[in-house]
Amino acid sequence: MKGKKIASSLIAVLMLTGVLTACSSENNKSGNAPAASGTPETAANTGGVDTSKEAKLVYYLWGSEGVANKAILAEINKKLKADLNATIEVKYIDWPDTATKYPLLFASGEKFDLSHASPGAPVSYFTLASEGALVDITDMLGKVAPKLKAEIPDSVWQNTKYKGKIYGVPSLYSEYTPTGYAYRSDLLKKYGMDKISSIDDMVKYMDNVVANESFPPINGKAEDAQNMYRMLVDTTDMWLNAPGISSTELNLVTKSPEDYKTVFHPAFTQEFEDWAVKMREWADKGYWSKDVLSATLGGKDNFRAANSAGYLTHAQDWIGQYGADMKAQPESDPYFFTFAEANKKIKRKMGVDNSTVISTNSANPERSLMVIEKFMTDESYYNLIQYGIEGKQYVMDNGVRKNPPGYNEKTDAGGFSAWSLRNDKFVVPSDTENPIRNSLYAEWDKVAIDDPYNGFSFDPSNVSTEIAAISNVNSQLGIQLMLGKTSKDPKAAVADYREQLKKAGVDKVIAEVEKQLAEFVPVN
Repeated sequence: MKGKKIASSLIAVLMLTGVLTACSSENNKSGNAPAASGTPETAANTGGVDTSKEAKLVYYLWGSEGVANKAILAEINKKLKADLNATIEVKYIDWPDTATKYPLLFASGEKFDLSHASPGAPVSYFTLASEGALVDITDMLGKVAPKLKAEIPDSVWQNTKYKGKIYGVPSLYSEYTPTGYAYRSDLLKKYGMDKISSIDDMVKYMDNVVANESFPPINGKAEDAQNMYRMLVDTTDMWLNAPGISSTELNLVTKSPEDYKTVFHPAFTQEFEDWAVKMREWADKGYWSKDVLSATLGGKDNFRAANSAGYLTHAQDWIGQYGADMKAQPESDPYFFTFAEANKKIKRKMGVDNSTVISTNSANPERSLMVIEKFMTDESYYNLIQYGIEGKQYVMDNGVRKNPPGYNEKTDAGGFSAWSLRNDKFVVPSDTENPIRNSLYAEWDKVAIDDPYNGFSFDPSNVSTEIAAISNVNSQLGIQLMLGKTSKDPKAAVADYREQLKKAGVDKVIAEVEKQLAEFVPVN
């Protein structure tokens, strides 16, 4: 049974969840002007599908409900009712609950229709496809959503395939999410510096902050341990993240995009030991607070409260949060040091990274696909789900989205985390985004690499016990190493960490990953 298969994977997924958490998410608020809704299709047969009976669809999205979401959804449903004789109910999985509630959504057998999916989600898109949780839409696309099928290039569809079949609709949004350090350019200029483009530059900047300011350079909390680990991986040779251990932890890597079937844990390298020593030095210098392991306020919040000289995040978050950063600290004009850029390891986001899927428990899979088609190919639908209602959530000013006069965030804010439905041709800039986005992405697009593991779905069932044990080691000693907070000398602590990883079964996990990779061919 599908539910039993997914439940077995769920156990492993839940055990992967440790203290370390992923980078922050982006909010989708405000938007572009809705176009005219067009002539409603009143016929009982739309695109070859019988629509005489109303379909009430349930759509699961991540994030919390915006205060104006119900009003926005009411406008969406007016259009859907007229065009497809359908309505949607949006249910939310709040950010802190995604690691547990998202897997349960599929394992519980709950009746719902649509959801976000990704290879990097708590349960991978490819795992869900392999276990029968998602509707195969390969043949359905041409019959009920021909416009959607034509809208997405064949190369993008290819990246969504599992064993030759399509189980999700990929986004058409250009995006890069490398990890980095957002820092105050006003302080940078104060110290006579131009930019941060290396770890040495970052150290120089942070030393100046410690010497001249009343706040630390990175005033975050325990989750920054993972960002420190990402800095190690991204700045070391051609190391790339590999599957097997959750990327929200101290995960496995491979030596290069070409040698992607040889997997190892960095803990057993000299580079890792040197890094642990460096992290102790950084902690002792005061680059972050002494109580970082117990702190409750993140680096971004402290940055906006003028209590930090920067924060660790990913590029898209820095770009999207630029307006809020500037509003809180008008002089800051934050720049971004991208860890992977120097080694030319910025990975191109594939459409499958943000996909919309249909549950096999859906009573209306065809109508669900038609709804996806509307959101991704009809600008009036797109504007509503991505931006809201014109005049209430946004206004247009010379091609730029802005808050309307009198806009009150407490009563007017709304937005859905519907990244999977984005389409570049409908995207318009917001005055809250960093205007550098297009030029920066254009430069990265010239040198970006494809993820060699695109299309690979690791089955953890044979090593779920070992993965859980490794997760426990990571959530304790691993997090301490990355923040320089071990009770022992860092070299001695690394030796302990290595020993604990061995006892936890890291070699068995690596062997299982390599075994499953043996016959894998990337879909790029």
